[in-house]
Amino acid sequence: MTKPLVILGDSLFAEIAYEYFSQDSDYEVVGFSVEAEHLKRSSFMGLPVVPFEKIENYYLPQQHAFFAAVVYTQGNQLRERLYHLAKIKGYRPASYISSKAFVWRNCQIGEHCFIFEDNTIQPFVKIGDNVVLWSGNHIGHHSIIDSHVFISSHVVVSGNCYVGPRCFLGVNSTIINDIQVGEDCLIAAGATVFKNIPANHLVLGENKLKKMEVEIL
Repeated sequence: MTKPLVILGDSLFAEIAYEYFSQDSDYEVVGFSVEAEHLKRSSFMGLPVVPFEKIENYYLPQQHAFFAAVVYTQGNQLRERLYHLAKIKGYRPASYISSKAFVWRNCQIGEHCFIFEDNTIQPFVKIGDNVVLWSGNHIGHHSIIDSHVFISSHVVVSGNCYVGPRCFLGVNSTIINDIQVGEDCLIAAGATVFKNIPANHLVLGENKLKKMEVEIL
């Protein structure tokens, strides 16, 4: 029996989420929703797009799950905000874990996560809520990925690492064993992290740090 799902967003990620949930899960996508100021169309993928502020008028919270298909906009804060607002409205958070991902039996994965194909998640890993793992990543044993993190493709997080809330890990970046990365950090594409990184830092290359100049709201 399929479960009705509303996707928050109408971007490319929303289209991808629609495809994966429709083809590789027990959810049925029944519509999309965006905040009124961003509402530009009334339908998407042949389904209605409704204002998030009035979503309850179209989809009853007790009957529908949601997924906020938002990438790393505003340092992952937009996805975090929509996740919390939808829960406050009473909607159930949905997760997608690809049937082609390798997830060891004792991993702990929070709610409202999206894990693409070809991810390898090793034993004793803990993943928080509202985390996106794009395709082809390696999450090493005993590592912790905190909530609201976005990990792009072909990232290596080695064993016994910690990645703090709202971090973004760019394509082909690497974190070696036993590293702590503070909250709200951005690890640039191709960067290698050899030492602990304090909160609110941009990592370029091999541990070339730059304090984030954009205020985290």
